[in-house]
Amino acid sequence: MPKLIKDGDITEDNWLPADTDAEAPPAGHLPSLAQWQALPDKSGSALQLEPGDDVSNVLPSLDQLVLVAVHFPVFTDGRGFSYGRELRERGYRGELRALGYFLPDQIHYLQRCGFDAFQFSDEARLEEGLRQANLSAEHYQAAIDEPLPLFRRRV
Repeated sequence: MPKLIKDGDITEDNWLPADTDAEAPPAGHLPSLAQWQALPDKSGSALQLEPGDDVSNVLPSLDQLVLVAVHFPVFTDGRGFSYGRELRERGYRGELRALGYFLPDQIHYLQRCGFDAFQFSDEARLEEGLRQANLSAEHYQAAIDEPLPLFRRRV
């Protein structure tokens, strides 16, 4: 079972990354966007987005998704940050997972974009990722995780 950071702890997960070459998602694998779109019933479903996927295809069904995993194929590809922000701004409330090649010190910024679960391609990074996730409690700027800037939150 793969491990990930979720709810402030390292835990095991039942989902495996999408097999994008398969016509239908194999058992236990997250469906790719194309595989998910072919599902007859999307209620309670999960989905893995890849860089270049059109997030607008998912927006009408946000209330049916329980998990959206955004794949980061390399740590320099920042499109996943935008996907997370867009999904949260459009009302997605389920688990939003970063999956793949990102760095532990990027977790803080991923959280600011709305991600709440993190699955590294290298599980050796989990401990450092958990430490990074808990570094800062206060932010000056507004973001998805805190919509008001600090000066607006002061009483």
